[in-house]
Amino acid sequence: MTEQQKQAIIESGKQYFRSIIIPNHLKNLNKLHLSSFDINPFLINYLAAFIKEDSQIIGLAKALVYPYIYDKVIDASSEQNVQSLVSLLQEVTGGASNFDGIDFEFVDAVDGRRKFCQFKAGVKTINKDDIASVLCYFKPLISQPSLDLQFEDLVVGVLYGEKDNLSDYYKTIATHYPVLCGSDFWQHLTGDKNFYARLLKAMGEVLDLGDFEGSELIQAPIEEIAEEIKQECCLIL
Repeated sequence: MTEQQKQAIIESGKQYFRSIIIPNHLKNLNKLHLSSFDINPFLINYLAAFIKEDSQIIGLAKALVYPYIYDKVIDASSEQNVQSLVSLLQEVTGGASNFDGIDFEFVDAVDGRRKFCQFKAGVKTINKDDIASVLCYFKPLISQPSLDLQFEDLVVGVLYGEKDNLSDYYKTIATHYPVLCGSDFWQHLTGDKNFYARLLKAMGEVLDLGDFEGSELIQAPIEEIAEEIKQECCLIL
């Protein structure tokens, strides 16, 4: 893969982060109310004790909001939303597949063989039902002698995460077909073992280039939740 193509993928990743991840995350954040949380009244004050705040109510609000922020970033990068990034990759590389259920075709930069790939977002983003779906989409390709397939030519590409953190569902799939995860996948696609790190760095730069101050953005929801806690009273010890 040429450096120009690699840079185009990086720009696509930045566009995905800018147009999908951030807006969806902020939209969820702006919808927050006390009723949004499944609160364990036995634990919430304990968790708030780890957050140093002069106001107990603000501490309680932060104990609710901070974990929510992380969870909703994961939601924003879910399987449905990652299809936007897949579409950008297809456009940049010309790798769209004509086979049903196959997201992408590419020539492996490591072994030189053509790969037929199903994309998944992250190491925890599939469920048990996805196992049968993945296997089902690969099955018709095996019976096509014109493709001259080997076992390692049908792959699941996990766009981000570490191999050691793959869920058991992925491990089940891996007993049938290779699962290329994070840096491993991007190296097979680009031939650059450092490409994954470059991509992550570029996505982080989106925040530096924009008018984005995370601590300010979450302050309003925290204060609104704190006011609701104050009105409820039952959470305050």
